[in-house]
Parts: sequence; structure tokens; C-alpha cells
Amino acid sequence: MRGEESLRILVPTEGESLPLMDMNTCETKAPELWDYVLVVDRRTQRNPGQVQRQQQFLEELENQGFHYKAMEDQEKEFFGIRADSGVFGRYQRLVEPEDTVPGGELSRPASIRATNRIRIVNFVLKSKMAAGDTLQDLVKDGVFEDGFPLHKGEEHLKKKWARWRSMFQRQPISDIRDYFGEKVALYFAWLGWYTYMLVPAAVVGLIVFLSGFSRFEASQISKEICKAHDIYMCPRGDHNRRFQRLSDTCAYAKLTHLFDNEGTVLFAIFMALWATVFLEMWKRERARVVLRWELYGWDEDQEEMALGLISCPDYQPRLHQHSYLRSTVILLLSLLMICLMIGMAHVLVVYRVLAAALFNSALPFLGEQVTTAVVVSGALVHYVIILIMTKINKYVALKLCDFEKPRTFSERESKFTIKFFTLQFFAHFSSLIYIAFILGRINGHPGKTVRLAGLWKLEECHLSGCMMDLFVQMAIIMGLKQTLSNCMEYLRPWLAHKYRSLRALSQDPELGHWQRNYRLNPVYTFSLFDEFMEMMIQYGFTTIFVAAFPLAPLLALFSNLVEIRLDAIKMVRLQRRLVPRKAKDIGTWLQVLEIIGVLAVIANGMVIAFTSEFIPRVVYKYRYGPCRSGAQSEVDCFTGYVNHSLSVFYTKDFQDPAKIEGSENVTECRYRDYFSAQDSNFSEQHWFLLAIRLAFLILFEHVALCIKLIAAWFVPDIPQSVKNEVLKKKYQRLEQKSCSPRSTDV
Repeated sequence: MRGEESLRILVPTEGESLPLMDMNTCETKAPELWDYVLVVDRRTQRNPGQVQRQQQFLEELENQGFHYKAMEDQEKEFFGIRADSGVFGRYQRLVEPEDTVPGGELSRPASIRATNRIRIVNFVLKSKMAAGDTLQDLVKDGVFEDGFPLHKGEEHLKKKWARWRSMFQRQPISDIRDYFGEKVALYFAWLGWYTYMLVPAAVVGLIVFLSGFSRFEASQISKEICKAHDIYMCPRGDHNRRFQRLSDTCAYAKLTHLFDNEGTVLFAIFMALWATVFLEMWKRERARVVLRWELYGWDEDQEEMALGLISCPDYQPRLHQHSYLRSTVILLLSLLMICLMIGMAHVLVVYRVLAAALFNSALPFLGEQVTTAVVVSGALVHYVIILIMTKINKYVALKLCDFEKPRTFSERESKFTIKFFTLQFFAHFSSLIYIAFILGRINGHPGKTVRLAGLWKLEECHLSGCMMDLFVQMAIIMGLKQTLSNCMEYLRPWLAHKYRSLRALSQDPELGHWQRNYRLNPVYTFSLFDEFMEMMIQYGFTTIFVAAFPLAPLLALFSNLVEIRLDAIKMVRLQRRLVPRKAKDIGTWLQVLEIIGVLAVIANGMVIAFTSEFIPRVVYKYRYGPCRSGAQSEVDCFTGYVNHSLSVFYTKDFQDPAKIEGSENVTECRYRDYFSAQDSNFSEQHWFLLAIRLAFLILFEHVALCIKLIAAWFVPDIPQSVKNEVLKKKYQRLEQKSCSPRSTDV
């Protein structure tokens, strides 16, 4: 058969196979019949053993009711694969119960969906044959170069969906399902719903941010900072050995007020409610979609076993099992990787300390902007670390899954999701956690500083507060991930496809079609998984530290509008066709979204309580300020707050005051904290503030979580119309059974 363009058709009878018939290919004018293509690199096929294994594999496919057709060009040999109608008939008998069709008759095998055909062919090819080989084994050994399903009939998706001009048009979810299967369709349905729900979050976040502009010049605290020409701040590090006027931070104080204002608390509570409403409304939307697709009662285990029986009559399902030893080892290894992720945050700490010293000596023109340069460069380094650790985390998560020995592919995907997301969460958010809750809190105070290796002083927050550092870190990382990463995600496959397409195609339309599919970018098992992971990390940035970055939902909205079309163009125009998979939900990702929602409540509560200036401002207003006895129209309630919030340090107590520029003219300097000037211990205000912060954190989290629970209870997961429709179908099936002649007494 090698080297000849011939079609071999197997016509099986009940329980046996007839001899093969050769038919000239010119009689077959239906290239759409072939669902799958296997590729052989003729240049590497020099071993007779490889040729023998190849023929043996193809013959076993014939014995199972599959047909294949061989075509070749100068370098490659292609084998088109399709299944006999009897294979699809067995699938329908196994998957569809008799009472789903009127009269108990099965629908005709010819009516099987194209996505089901491809899935069946792919499952059989990836299963073990009698010789013990799977397609993956043969590809690994060089017997075949690759195997993939064919793109067919995608023109309508190219016109309606996979193009940039359709960015603001509704997605054809039903058409996506008919072409890519339910799993991909649910991804785009969820992504579209997420993007739609981001609109109110983006609008509210923008209002909160712009409300700071309305008080850009009117804030009493900013006014006091801008007029504090006689207040000198203590040197903040080894790179800055001089006193700095507080008024020099006037611009940063005004900028900080844009996102650290009274609206931040309300916005954080709003986002907690938004996350819950988003999930509950998505569950309702999913229920409607799944009912429309007639998959409400679909069972994944039954599907897996049906495909197993088709590929092998002696198939036996793997039983559920659990090993405490294996689970313990996986837990310990996962904790070790999490510790490594936390260690990467310490690497960033070391980098920022060393960078501050290096920038001060090598780049003296930066002057007072050394801290800003360190923050920006630290964010860039963190972004590079994220890219590196993503590859490492994926490899480790896959190895842990293989060690755990999951029962089915779906179970493997679920376990891989949990492990990979956990590692990715710490890789992305470890530095943000450090900046939000640790930076500037472990470095001591003037005269008694904590030093790295006894040499370099630990960095401190910006003079305007740690919220500025957190805002800059989030803006840079989120901005890079949604611009640079998206550009690379599109340009890499686009350039690769352009390069592969330089070679001429065959004059034979069918062979040319196969060559065109072969030259598309390859996909792999977790291609769709990567898209989900990208969106989950973005969802984390949008919700977890949104109190410090209220513009996150707006950036996510713009990014998603691009992401939907980018993914569509990749899947339809630049990549080989994904193997369709059935699904009735987004799987473990739903639990991931719920976990992120809870983490968002905790993180935003801690940011407001410990990072923001909200609690100190409120305490000052009602306990220490001029309005503690009641509001006064002639004076602002925050008058004197700046002086109250800065501790005093006498310059004579410095270990080397002579080395500080201007020390002979300054007797005392100020720094952000609540210490006693006499003994450098925490003052009474510090402990009172700490108690209020903890009380606020507990109250905020309980209120936010209660709102989430009430919203989850108030909005049913499944619409009543869906429940009634399912109930009606169940009744109709029972009524049909009760009226069937088989159910009557003889």
C-alpha cells in the first residue's frame, strides 16, 4: 500500500470481517469523510522494524472497523483515518439509553455529530492496541511523526467569530460547540460571561479612582504634606544619607489619594458581592446552556467506559483507589514547592536591597527616585521569574499527577488543575503579599535598623506609604501580562504558521488540505487548560488585591475583549483542530473561582486594615482630631493628622550622625510609625491602632462573607425553568415506559 494513492474500505459483517477491496481514489470525492490524519516522516523511516510496526498498527485499526487512506508528498506520508458506521452505532447504543428516542429505536449512526466522530477516533488511536502500543508510543519511537484531527467546515467561524472586527459581536456559542465540542464552547461561554460581568465592576472601580481626582487638591492630608517644609524625614536607607523634606513627597501624596481613599472600603465590599453574583449567575447560565445541549443528565464516567469498550471489547474500568502513603508524599512535595515559591519572594527582597545600593552608586542622577527605580525594576524581575517558574511549575505538577496515578483523564486534569494553580498562585502573588503585609514592618527604626547579612539595610515603603508600592507592582505585572504576554501569545504562532506556509501545497485538493492542516501550529492535551489558567490568574489580580488597584477590572475588561478574539483566531486559523471533548461544566475551575473569591475577601480586608491609611485616618478623626467631640464646620477633621502619624527621632541618637548630610542643622527627624521618642518603644497609639485594625479585619471579613453567603442563597444555582424542563422530560420518559407494550402484564 505504501507509495500508492488507494482507498481501502473494510465492510464488516456481524461478528467477522470480509477481505479488503481496492478502489481508485478518483471515485471518492469526499475529503470531508476523513476525520483524522497520521503523518510519517519518510526521511526517518529507514528502519524496517518501524515500517512493520506502522503496518501492524494500521491493520489493527482495520480489524476494529476503521478505514484509512494513504497519500504522500516528497517528504511526508499521510494516512487519513475514519471509523466505520458500525463503530458509531456501538457508541450510540452504549451512550444513549433506549428511552431517549421515541419507540425505543436508536437514531441512525450516520447522524452522529462530527465532534463525536473525532473524539471516538482519537480515543481509539490513543488506546493500547493488541501489540501493546498506543499512538503516543509510536510517535515517541518515530514510527509516526504526529496525528491530529482535520479542520473541516470552519469557514463560517472565520467569518462570524475568528476575526478582529467581530470583537464587539456576540459569540456563536452553538456553532463553536458544533465544531470544537462542549469543553471549548463552555470556555468561551464562561469567558464571554466573565467579560460581560466585568462591565459594572470596571465602571465602579473607575468611579472610585476618579473620586480621588475630585479631591486631588482638596484633601487636607495632601495639603499638610505639601506645606510641610519644616518637617524633615529620616534617611530611609544606605542609598539616601540625607534628610528629606516631607513636602518633597507632595506629588506622591496626591497620587496615593487616588486609590487610597474612603471609597476603597466600599469598593472592596462591592467586589466581594460582585464575585459571588458573577459565580451564581454563571451557574444559572451554564444550566441553561447544558439543557439546550441535552447534556443535563450526561455522565462522564459512562462516556469514558463506552469509549473504552469501543476501543477494546475486553476493557475493564479502573477502580477507585487511594493511597495514604502516595498522598503524603505528594503533600510534602507540594509544600516543598510552595516553600520554593515563597523563597522566590525572598530573592526579590535581596534583589531590591542590592539594587538600591547599586543604583545609588552607579546611577547617581536618579537622586530621590532610587526607590521608584527599585520598585519598577523589582516588578520587572518578578515578571521574568513568573515566566520561568510557570514552566517549572507545570513540569512539577505533571510529575506529581503521574505519581498519583489518576484513574481517568478527567481525574488527571482535575488533580493537575489543583496542583498547578496552587503553585502558580504563590509564584504570582508572593511578592504582592510581601509588599502588602511585610515590607517596611521588619526593618526596625532609625538608629536601630535590620540589615541583610549585617551589611545592607532592608528597604522601606515609599514615603507616601506602602499602598504606592503595591499599586506600582500590580500595575506593572498586570500590564505586562495583558500586553506583552498577549502579544507573544499571538505573534509566536502567527510567525510560525507563516514560516511553515512558505512551502507550496500539492495540486491534489485532498492532499493539499491535509498538508495545510499539518503546517498549522500543533496543539497538545492541555492547550485549553493554559487558556483557563491565564484567565484564573487574571481573575485573581482582578479581585484579590483590588483594594490597592481599583483599575484592575477595567484593564481585565479591555484585555478580555482582545483575548476572546485572539483565542478564536488561534484555534481556527493558526492551530490544528483541538480534539473535541464533552463536558457539562468547567470542572474544577469553578472551585478555583470560589476559592479566589474567599481569598479576595481576606486579602482586601488585610490591605485596608494594615496597608492602607484608612484605619489610622478614621481613628484620628474620632479619637485624636479636632472633630473628636463633634463635627466643626470651620476646621477640617483631619487637621494635624500628618504630624500625629509621624514619630519623632532625635538625630543625636544616630550611630554616625556626622555621615548624614545636613545633620548639623537638624535636631530631629520624622518617620512613619507610632514609636515613643523617649525609649523607641511602641506608643499607646500603636497598640490602640493594632486593636482597631484587627477588629476591623474580623468585622470586614464576616460582613463580606455573610454578604457572599446571602447572595449565594438568594440566587439559585439552577433556574426554575431549567428544573421544570428536566422534571417534564423525566415524567415523559416514565409515562412512555408505562404505556409501552413491554411494561404491560402478559
